Amino acid sequence: MNHALALAGAHLPTLGPDWLDPEHLINGFLDRWGTWAVFAICCVIIIETGLLFPFLPGDSLLFTVGLFVGTGAIDMPIWVAALTMGVAAFVGDQIGFGIGHYAGPRIFNRPNSRLFKQEYADQTEKFFDKYGPRAIILARFVPFVRTYVPVAAGVGRMHWGHFARYNAIGAVVWGVGVTLLGYWLGGFPVVSENIEVALILVVFVSLLPIIIETINHRVAARRAAAAVVDAVEDEVTPTQQPPTA
Repeated sequence: MNHALALAGAHLPTLGPDWLDPEHLINGFLDRWGTWAVFAICCVIIIETGLLFPFLPGDSLLFTVGLFVGTGAIDMPIWVAALTMGVAAFVGDQIGFGIGHYAGPRIFNRPNSRLFKQEYADQTEKFFDKYGPRAIILARFVPFVRTYVPVAAGVGRMHWGHFARYNAIGAVVWGVGVTLLGYWLGGFPVVSENIEVALILVVFVSLLPIIIETINHRVAARRAAAAVVDAVEDEVTPTQQPPTA
């Protein structure tokens, strides 16, 4: 059975092999398991976010799930599909946190391999240091980083309950939100007939929290620097005294 999108012959583009193409993945799952394919999709989300395999599609897979539900290719209410994706995103990060917590620094000190690159770990540590606990939410929208931030939180011995709260927020915003976005935007002909543009929009929306956070950080830094300069100038400016006779 062909479960491809009934969208005027549109085809979701892929920049990598077929197994990284979200449409290819979902169609394969549907052909084999029907509606139960949703649980296979959940496994992909969990593997990407929790098992140190950052190369799988994340945002585009969630978006495509929403599109497939909207076109009827996935016979499931959108609220069930979106909630299922959110749960998978939450579980994946919890697994990543557990790996970091129990495996410890060895995760970040191991040699480079096909599934682990030290540069990703370094980038994650910088990201975590810059944004603190908010990184757990923001990292959801950054490929590769979202795979390693939960591990970094576990390695850093963050309190489990504290991590779980931020993880739940991120899972709702990312797992549920991106799926709903695909369902909603797929209902517009201009989107369904221009899938490439839609996926570019997904990338932009995914990066939007980081863009906003970066702008706010820079504005705050400039204000702080200006305040320091003003304080120093007020302190070092000599008081003008009238000359003595």
